[in-house]
Amino acid sequence: MLRHAIAPVRRYTKASHDVVRHSRLNSDAKVLLLYVQGLPESEAAAPKPLSEHAARLGLKGRAYQKAKQLLADCGYLHEWREQGARGRWVTEQLLANVTLTRDEASRAREGGAGADGDDCVPSERPPTVGRPGERTVGGSPQTEDSGEKDLPHPPPQDRRAPDADEAAVAIGEEPEPEPEAEPGSAPASAPELDEAEGVLLSLCHAHRDLLLGVREARLLADAAAEWLRRGVSAPDLRRALTTGLPSDGVRSAVGFLRHRLIQKLPAARRQVTPTPPPERTAAPARRSLVTCPGPGDEHVFRPRNDETHCLRCRTAAAFEATLQPLGWAEA
Repeated sequence: MLRHAIAPVRRYTKASHDVVRHSRLNSDAKVLLLYVQGLPESEAAAPKPLSEHAARLGLKGRAYQKAKQLLADCGYLHEWREQGARGRWVTEQLLANVTLTRDEASRAREGGAGADGDDCVPSERPPTVGRPGERTVGGSPQTEDSGEKDLPHPPPQDRRAPDADEAAVAIGEEPEPEPEAEPGSAPASAPELDEAEGVLLSLCHAHRDLLLGVREARLLADAAAEWLRRGVSAPDLRRALTTGLPSDGVRSAVGFLRHRLIQKLPAARRQVTPTPPPERTAAPARRSLVTCPGPGDEHVFRPRNDETHCLRCRTAAAFEATLQPLGWAEA
């Protein structure tokens, strides 16, 4: 598309891009708004209703009602219906070129501050008295040669603020000892800190009041990493920090998250010592083969305890013993 535009020098109206490119306003509403805003002071001071200005543009009936409704919904048009001294109802209209809330429109109607709260109109700057003078141009200042050699600049000194320990040593006081860590707690590793920082930075996707900067997330990363070290997964940590938010909103995301990380810190996992497996008894040494003195061919067996006969011979002897008649039956 080719565009040819010439800036007008007279008979024009300044239009904001917020109005021209508004997605909800149709063309009739935009033209009506720009027409009223471009009226001269003589016509704008006359108390005419908006319908008369729309009639001059050819907007009547349904087209005017739709344009009026869109201007009212988007905050450009405000109406007040009041009963006068004689009992007649009067409708007062306010059409602005910026969106106004009901309170801002009421203040503008009463003659107070507008949407931006600034009634000061910039004044023209008075011109400077006199003609511009000529700039004095001169050479470089002459320096005396003292015969000394120019030495290079010394290296810059470290101007950083001294630490608390260094300042204490310089004064002669004993530096305060660093706070000891809780018993049983181990320092969080780098992967846990990175994962905790990622969880804190992603909280704004769940609620916009929990938006944190990179430095703020790093300040809270240690407390969040303690949750991960105690067995809480990243989704559970995110759920614990984003559920049950105050109904009136979160004023300070850093303070709210720090309080919740400290107050709702879960208990540390108990370190369960694994039960050692039962000791396996060593298998008894295998005994050597011995010759069985039982009947039949010579044969050998491997005794388990102190047996003198093999299993087959012992079984046969026990069977023969059961077949012998009892002594009281023979009598």
